Amino acid sequence: MYWPIGAPRIYAASKRKAKKEQVIESDDDAESRETTEGSGSLLNAPSIVSEEKSDGGLEPTPEASTPPVTPGIQPVEQFEPHRRLSTRLTGQNIALPGATLDALETEPLLALRVSRTGHLFAVITETSLTIWQTKPTAILAVVVRSQKSLDTYGSNTSLLVRPDSAIFVVQTSHGYLITYSLATDPNAQVYKPRFSNHTSGQTRRPSNFSGARSQGGDRILWGPGEGGGVDAGIGKALALDDELVVATQKPAAVQCIRWTPDSAGQQTSTELLSRMEWLPKKTSVTEMIHDRPMNLSTWITSDGRAYAVQRMSKHKENDGPQRLFRGYCFHSPNNTQLYAVKAAINARFSLIGVGCADGSIHVYTARDYVGNIPRSHVHRLTVSEQTSGRLTCLIYSPDGYCLFAGYEKGWAMWSVYGKAGATSFGADGNTSEEHEEGWLNGISEASWLGGGSEMLLIGQLDDRLWTIEMARSAVTGCYASANISRTLLQTTSSLMVYRGYDLPDLTTISAESSLWHNAQIPSSYLVDQWPMRCAAISADGRYVAVAGRRGLAHYSVNSGRWKTFVNENMENEFQVRGGLCWHQHILVAAVEAGDSFEVRLFSREAALDSSLMLHVQVLPAPVVLITPSGEDSLLVYTYDNLLYHYIFTTVSGVVQLVQVGQIAFHGIVRSPARLLEGDPSQDVAVATVLFLVDGKLKLKYDMRVIANNPFSSPPRDLLTENGPSEGEPSTIEGNGLRDSLWIFDGNDVKVWPEVQDVLQAAPSDLGRELPPLVSIPVDFYPLSVLLGKGILLGLEPEIVQRRDVNFSFFRFAMRTHLFIPQVLQHHLSRYDSSAALHIAHQYKALEYFAHSLEILLHNVLDEEVDSAPPPETALLPGVLSFLSSFPQYLDIVVQCTRKTEVRSWRTLFAYLPPPQELFEESLQKGSLKTAGGYLLILHTFEEFSSSSEQLIRLLLLAKDEEDWELCKELARFLTALDDTGATLIDALEQVNLRSPHNERPPAGFNFQGTKLQVPQRKRISTQATNGRADNDDDDRSSSGSRSPRSASTQGDYFSTPIE
Repeated sequence: MYWPIGAPRIYAASKRKAKKEQVIESDDDAESRETTEGSGSLLNAPSIVSEEKSDGGLEPTPEASTPPVTPGIQPVEQFEPHRRLSTRLTGQNIALPGATLDALETEPLLALRVSRTGHLFAVITETSLTIWQTKPTAILAVVVRSQKSLDTYGSNTSLLVRPDSAIFVVQTSHGYLITYSLATDPNAQVYKPRFSNHTSGQTRRPSNFSGARSQGGDRILWGPGEGGGVDAGIGKALALDDELVVATQKPAAVQCIRWTPDSAGQQTSTELLSRMEWLPKKTSVTEMIHDRPMNLSTWITSDGRAYAVQRMSKHKENDGPQRLFRGYCFHSPNNTQLYAVKAAINARFSLIGVGCADGSIHVYTARDYVGNIPRSHVHRLTVSEQTSGRLTCLIYSPDGYCLFAGYEKGWAMWSVYGKAGATSFGADGNTSEEHEEGWLNGISEASWLGGGSEMLLIGQLDDRLWTIEMARSAVTGCYASANISRTLLQTTSSLMVYRGYDLPDLTTISAESSLWHNAQIPSSYLVDQWPMRCAAISADGRYVAVAGRRGLAHYSVNSGRWKTFVNENMENEFQVRGGLCWHQHILVAAVEAGDSFEVRLFSREAALDSSLMLHVQVLPAPVVLITPSGEDSLLVYTYDNLLYHYIFTTVSGVVQLVQVGQIAFHGIVRSPARLLEGDPSQDVAVATVLFLVDGKLKLKYDMRVIANNPFSSPPRDLLTENGPSEGEPSTIEGNGLRDSLWIFDGNDVKVWPEVQDVLQAAPSDLGRELPPLVSIPVDFYPLSVLLGKGILLGLEPEIVQRRDVNFSFFRFAMRTHLFIPQVLQHHLSRYDSSAALHIAHQYKALEYFAHSLEILLHNVLDEEVDSAPPPETALLPGVLSFLSSFPQYLDIVVQCTRKTEVRSWRTLFAYLPPPQELFEESLQKGSLKTAGGYLLILHTFEEFSSSSEQLIRLLLLAKDEEDWELCKELARFLTALDDTGATLIDALEQVNLRSPHNERPPAGFNFQGTKLQVPQRKRISTQATNGRADNDDDDRSSSGSRSPRSASTQGDYFSTPIE
């Protein structure tokens, strides 16, 4: 899961007064359009780095020997606070006055696209295209279209980026596609973009434009769309590796335009929608997305349906026209509120999300490519459709664990299977508008940066870019057992380690920020290897490792010291692909070094150097994941569908890996890349293997699904298995929860207390039903299970808006939840009181154990009050019998009655001894406060009178024990029964407490010992100036205000007069 942290960074392109010789006007070869009308070839604009004038136009530029200056970026702190759009600067870096801002022509951002590698992103306005570098965030190039170009082709409406970021395609309002290439300056020393290798074979030819980069740096692309508009009208377009897919409206068709002609010289192919048998008639395509890992597209049509579409391979057919696409409808709405408007594909979990017109998001599971796509679950906002506005964007995080949805008036995040996360709808709208925080008031486009470490947003009618930093669980990048059992968060530049596991019970469940250890990743590693792709913590929490684009670094939590490669060549020689894990002080890394796939062992005690590696294990295929198992085993799962079992051994004082077995899963796991976790319980030769694939927990070789919810969604995240680590409670007999299996299904945490019961029932040939699960509802996203402390640990985001600052920011808070009550109730419901007692005795030393038992009684009581089961099937008698085994039994019953309605008391005491007997038992045990609670119950049941012997006995014992707090509570109780005070005075006299009835301290000041006593005012009669007698009481002053009463000089707490 992801949690936004801090306040966003804000970027905007600033307008400066540029020299005329540095300003380039781009006509996009509009003149050639006049001579090539209908030829299907449109020359695109040269990709010249240019700067905008303050009026938004450009002037032609003569040849210049020096390249133009890259436009600058001003931080938001330098902007005027009363701006509506981003403030532009002019002249000598002087901010424009407020009166000029309103007249300044600024344009909101319309679209945002990020390259596949994430090192570049592009934005457009109606008249410009701007290319940005991600880290450091800076503008690389700007193209501002001239008025002639706008008149010829229309204004910008949408933006496409070829996956290798070599070509940028702008869609215009007149139905044209204008392509641009980003020219690089060979002499540049900074901000030089890197392009990934692409296989499209796109050739570059020198342009006929004479500009600032006439030495070969200025080049344009002669590719699709560079000269001809699409007369049929463009509905939507997709930029793929090899072709551009364009959906037209009249006629409704899909055109595939190759970046380069094929071997036959053909560059375009078209298929009418009316000839696609799987589409209904008279529809058009309104939305298209494509996912490269799944090789799957999703189309949304004008009738609100969603289709899973695949591009068919090219082959010659003599019996009819060639079919380009094959699709299956998986979302068919029955009303306009469920019309599909946006879609997103999650390849990691094989999911397709469909955003509907009412703002809800319906998620489907793609099981195959032949239309088997059932619905999985639904994401819904906690606010109304009027509050959120229409859905504007929908995107999964790169690792698939988080879903982001942007709306006209805000945004929201969910975990992959539906647990609600951060949202902007909890912010105060008036405050956000006052501070002009567009990122809270509505989103038009959003994209993930840095592998999910940041979120890039553009607001509604806003020309600013907002970058929000994200903290995410290390499990998302490295699914290791230690990352699950110990909470480790990673941000774009730091790691956060939760250190509350080994602290006292009440400290662990506190939300103190001091429980977090923050470690800043060394800047020397960040500058070259950002973003960080995975992180792993050791089982004891002492060491942490992190890996970026290349190389790795590791950190000691105790010493606070990092170790990185001193030799940059060694660091850049390999890339971590397959994860990290720790075995004691040894770091295990699955790496790719050129064409070699290896598992390398590094010692924390030695320097990071290739010559000092402990061991290198070469593998025949890339590694999917590595995970430790048991005390000395390592499991390695590879892309060739093999699971290798190694053990750590010491040979001549050097730790090495020795293979002891392997298992092939051909035909069992169809896609190794989608496997999240695998673990044999014992030796591989006789192991039972658990797999977490596509949100389903599967067991053994027959891959039986052992955890699946047919009504909503199958279990998703494996929290922990084989339970606690060292330091957690040991057992005398049985395993308790040490062999438990925990899962999280997106709503509740569920657990099998004994995994052996699952293994025995799992073989499908036996036909046995799986044992029931314990369901633990949580209202936050759980991160780990602390078995020794009986709690679930998780995080909850919250947005902070303060009056003393003019910006909002996010933070997260620790949340905990006791799971002991649900586990005990599970065993008691199965009439297994011995197992419940066994588990309870493991946790009896916890300071909050009595509170856990109270929750157990409260939950069962509420259920049976509502359901009213017959006595022979009621669970409450068994729970009360179970609670009677503990010394806190009487306190638990009283505390439960204090927190429940009176109507529940009859149900509770139907299975308990009379309250009178419980009162007597409390007195015998010396639990006076508990006995006082039973007095209230006796009074409610009308078995108590004001002169009852029980109260006198309790008051007398409280006096003897000098428990004055209890005496005070009893006095208040009697005062509530009789507001005249007579009952209280009578009770005080019976226990030999002095009554203040006839005491009147003498008037005037007097000294007794060393204490100064306040005099009691006498009743007097004075003659007023107007001749009337003042007959007011003696506790009134001449001004009419109350005078203070005197304090008694002797007696106890209750000798104060009762008003």
